Amino acid sequence: MALGPARSANGASERLPATRGEHALGTSERARRRGSLERRIGAVAGLRRTTASSAGGIVVRRAGGVPQFVAGSRRRESEAPIWTLPKGTPSPGETTEQTALREVTEETGLRVRIIEPVDSIAYTFVQRGSRVDKTVFYFLMEPIGGDLADHDREFDDVRWFDLADAGAVLTFDTERALVDRATIGIADRALVGWGVPSETVG
Repeated sequence: MALGPARSANGASERLPATRGEHALGTSERARRRGSLERRIGAVAGLRRTTASSAGGIVVRRAGGVPQFVAGSRRRESEAPIWTLPKGTPSPGETTEQTALREVTEETGLRVRIIEPVDSIAYTFVQRGSRVDKTVFYFLMEPIGGDLADHDREFDDVRWFDLADAGAVLTFDTERALVDRATIGIADRALVGWGVPSETVG
C-alpha cells in the first residue's frame, strides 16, 4: 500500500526530512551543472582572439516632410525576417568611409553621400574556432540617386520606413539605440537638401 505524506496532530500534511541520498543527489546535480558552465566559459576564454571591422550607414531622407530611413531584411531558415541597417566588410586598401559608401550602395541600390560619422557598435562572436571582437562603424548618409530595386542579394527586401518607427522595425537593440542617438533633432536640421527629392529616389 502506498504511503501518503505524514500528517501532524492537527491533520495538516508535513514533508518528511530529506534523506542523505536526496541531499547527495541535489549537490551532485548542482556540481555537475557548475562544472559544465565552467568548462564552456573556459573553452571560450581559451580560443584564439582576433579582430574584425565593418562599416555601414543610416540613410535618411524626407518624404512629404516626414523623416525616413532605409533598412533591409533577410530570413534565416524558418525564423522571422531580420531587419537591419546596411553594412559590410572592407575590401583591401579601402578607408572606413569608402567601405561604408560602397556597402550601402551595393546593399540598398542607392547612391549616397556621407553627412557625418556616428557611433560605432562593438560585439564578440565565435567563428571557426576563434573568438572575434568586431567593431561596426556607421555614418549618417543621404541619398543622391539610385533605386531600392537595384539592391544586391545581401538583403531579400529593402524599404524606406518612417524614422519614428525605427524602434519597431529594427531587430537588434544596438541598432535601434544607434538610430535614436544619431537622428536626435534631425527633422529640424538643415541638411543639404536631404539628398534629391524623394520621388526621384526609389
